[in-house]
Amino acid sequence: MTDIVEAARYNSRVEADLARLYLESEGVEAVLFDTEINYFYGGLFMLVRLMVLDEDLQRAQRLLDSAG
Repeated sequence: MTDIVEAARYNSRVEADLARLYLESEGVEAVLFDTEINYFYGGLFMLVRLMVLDEDLQRAQRLLDSAG
């Protein structure tokens, strides 16, 4: 069984969604966690987490780093 792991954290859902869409355009499946809590508290207490499959973690982080 493949685990889902955290690739990055973002202050807003918009920022996280842009990263998710970029990863998916590069063939890396990604999902967002904690979007509702982040919205409710305005990003003060909980960041939005970008999650990927464990096997894709290194590639996802390289892609995100290269995107700036």
